[in-house]
Amino acid sequence: MSTHRSLHIAIVSPTAATRRTGNLHTAQRYASLLRAAGHRVRVYSGWNGESADVLIALHARKSAESVFRFAQTYPERPVVVVLTGTDVYRDLARSKRAERALELASGIITLQPDAATRVPQRLRAKITPIVQSARVTRLWHPPADSARFCVLGHLRSEKDPLRAAYALRYVPRALDAGVVQAGAALDERYLRAAEAIVRRDARYRYLGDVSHARALAVLASSSALVLSSKMEGGANVLCEAIAAGTPVIASRISGNVGILGPDYPAYYPVGDTRACAALMRRCAQEPAFLRALSARVKRLRPLVAPAREQRSLLAVVSRVMRRD
Repeated sequence: MSTHRSLHIAIVSPTAATRRTGNLHTAQRYASLLRAAGHRVRVYSGWNGESADVLIALHARKSAESVFRFAQTYPERPVVVVLTGTDVYRDLARSKRAERALELASGIITLQPDAATRVPQRLRAKITPIVQSARVTRLWHPPADSARFCVLGHLRSEKDPLRAAYALRYVPRALDAGVVQAGAALDERYLRAAEAIVRRDARYRYLGDVSHARALAVLASSSALVLSSKMEGGANVLCEAIAAGTPVIASRISGNVGILGPDYPAYYPVGDTRACAALMRRCAQEPAFLRALSARVKRLRPLVAPAREQRSLLAVVSRVMRRD
């Protein structure tokens, strides 16, 4: 069966009804790309039984129930599972439900190539890596007389969200460097910790939850993005930094290395506050290093082009429809 005809596609994002998250952002972008190709698409927080030609489920473990019910109701219709960071780097090793969802899937999408190496060998033939695309309204324009680092994303354990704020302790005040952080605190302890840092260090600002447009403005006007996560499937904000040309200081984890490449020059070991601070100091002290990082991420822009993501996504849908 070909996707030249209009398909009814159901997309499941487990938090679709409750909060802006990376998964919801991905679901909404997939919906937009598929609609632009002529398909009818609806996004759900859980599949509600409505008929669809194909189900695309974000998060193997959290969407497992939707996958099971859809496969039981329409055994001849395909399911595509999109693997998140917590799927790949935590849940697959201990969740039989997540593993079963992948076994039922006709196709599997990972958000960067390295994630495929973490999936059981017997399932890898189903995998298509598709790096997420990004559209930005502003390109990198850092402050001329200071160094400002941004941290963007909800405050939760997987993100190691306060690493850059802690690193400020090892950045001399004479460098005129600061950290701006935006994102909802999904854990009360992070809110309390962020507020405590605000009280003791004027160089740290916590904006709380902000609109996507404001987050992109912060990204473009910062010296660099600090992406400190313990696990990532392939961060939306990293793709947005690439599109904007904003330099990135990143934890050396599979989800970051799979996009930036193994030889990117601004990695630090996960959770290493002093190593993170050393990179922040270097960015503040060496304009040439900052420009070199920007040049590196700009070379990756074709990877995050919306047309590239759309072609890859449509190819997956076409392939699973033919198979089923």
